[in-house]
Amino acid sequence: MNDTFFGRLTGDIDSYMVRDPAARSRIEVILCYPGYHSILFYRFANLAWRRNFYLMGRLISNLGRFVTGVEIHPGAEIGQRFFIDHGMGVVVGETSKVGDDVTLYQGVTLGGTSLEKGKRHPTIGDGVIIGSGAQVLGPLNVGNGARIGANAVVLQDVPQGATMVGIPAKIVMGRDKSLEDEFCAYGTPIEGLPDPVARSFESLRNQLNVLGERVVELETELTNRNAEIENEKEKKQ
Repeated sequence: MNDTFFGRLTGDIDSYMVRDPAARSRIEVILCYPGYHSILFYRFANLAWRRNFYLMGRLISNLGRFVTGVEIHPGAEIGQRFFIDHGMGVVVGETSKVGDDVTLYQGVTLGGTSLEKGKRHPTIGDGVIIGSGAQVLGPLNVGNGARIGANAVVLQDVPQGATMVGIPAKIVMGRDKSLEDEFCAYGTPIEGLPDPVARSFESLRNQLNVLGERVVELETELTNRNAEIENEKEKKQ
């Protein structure tokens, strides 16, 4: 993919054609997709920002927020083929770094947890999918190909290829090579994702089985011991 300014704009359109089955044509994406509009505003705002026209960059960014409901700071670094689905409520902070082929759904926040200058927002690897309402907070790293489920709150580094869910988010699935090239809507694989409730019941059942076996062993030992005591008594008599 051409890494020029207009090459990235074309790549962003292509990402919608590949990842949104509702997109019927590129002209439809250009005219009717607010997620793409927000990226378009960002690309121009970032262009001004990198040329030290900071106020112009912020003005373009603010206009994009007003039009699309998506707030992307012009200082953020975003790679190629960026895809924002639906888009309303997405926030990307100033020191965020986003790799190639990343997908964000509505309500996602790439936010900071510090008021100090410097790196305070997440670094997102290539091919990451972040589900709707998820919050990724602080200068943490999300590895390539990771999936973050809807409404998760991520406060620690995410390993490559892992799937994170919950508040605070925890790993529910490690790296799965069968999912690396598969697009997982909203960052949650439909097949193979463990049910945390079922997993808890399974763990409890295993513990009960172990306790049951131990009780049987103790009863057997007690019976044998009582038998030995009775035998000793009979011998003395």
